[in-house]
Order: sequence, then C-alpha cells, then structure tokens
Amino acid sequence: MNNPYQPSAEELEQLLRSGAIKLERTAGISTWEMLPSSRHQMIIDQIRATLKPNGAAPHPCGCHHLADVAIRFPDGSLKRPDIAIFCAPPPMQDSALTLLPVAVIEVLSLGYEYKDVTLNPPFYLGHQIMDVVVVDPHAQRVTHYTPTGTQTQPTPTSLQLRCGCFCQVP
Repeated sequence: MNNPYQPSAEELEQLLRSGAIKLERTAGISTWEMLPSSRHQMIIDQIRATLKPNGAAPHPCGCHHLADVAIRFPDGSLKRPDIAIFCAPPPMQDSALTLLPVAVIEVLSLGYEYKDVTLNPPFYLGHQIMDVVVVDPHAQRVTHYTPTGTQTQPTPTSLQLRCGCFCQVP
C-alpha cells in the first residue's frame, strides 16, 4: 500500500529540516514516515503503562522500555521502534543505542504497512530479538512474532512475551 500522502522533493526536504518525519534504515532499505498521530501515541502510552515483569517467567527480565529510541544494529541499520524493551536498564546516552532490545512493539500506521509488517518482523527476528509485536488498531488485532512462530489475535488482549514481560494491548 502506498503512503496516503506523497510530498514533493521540496516538501520532503522541508519536512526533514523541520523534524516532521521519522527516518529509518532497515537492512539497506531507507523508509520514512510522518510523525505519529495522537491515536498512535496514545496506544503506545497505554501499552507502556502496563509493561511489567511476568513473575512466572523462566528468565527474569526488568522490562525496561523506551519509546521511539534510536538503535544502531550490527549491520549498520538504524531503527526507532515504537517501544523497545530491555531486560536491564539501557545506558543513558546522546547517540543511538547499540544495546539491542529483547522485544519490540510496533503500532501500525495507515500507509506504512510495508515497513511495519513486511520489513520489521524478519529483520528484528534475524537480530535475535525474541518478541516482535505489531499492533493494528484499525483491524483491532495484534500479531506476535517469535523465532518459533506467529500468532494473531483480536484486541484488546494480554500478551505474555518470551522475554519475560507482560503487557496489555488496547
């Protein structure tokens, strides 16, 4: 699906200068998207508010999470997942993190399905990320990708992540 809004080259340059778009590079493929809508941000906040360790998990995880943080992957890719989850607190720094998350959650925005559904899950799984969650608020479903398979269910729902965290998806 194409982006619903396609700016001209001049408009794109202005959007870049003003910081109104988000850029990523995934396995050599550059993607951009407009800054998120209020719905998108509110869903991220709702999920983050429920993220906590699952006391019954075999591996304890502190479930530390950051929203929209820059992460530099070993292959040079630069990603900004909607929610990145780390078992230990990530370092406080001014440059992109090189510590990879154990899980990521992406909230699908209309027009950016290719990046969030086609590019991201295999990329993240290929970098040993245990849980990749894609929330589709428009279809009211969530898809949980793991190294052993994929599961899709309607929202709202609760998710037990392999990394040892629990969250609610509205």
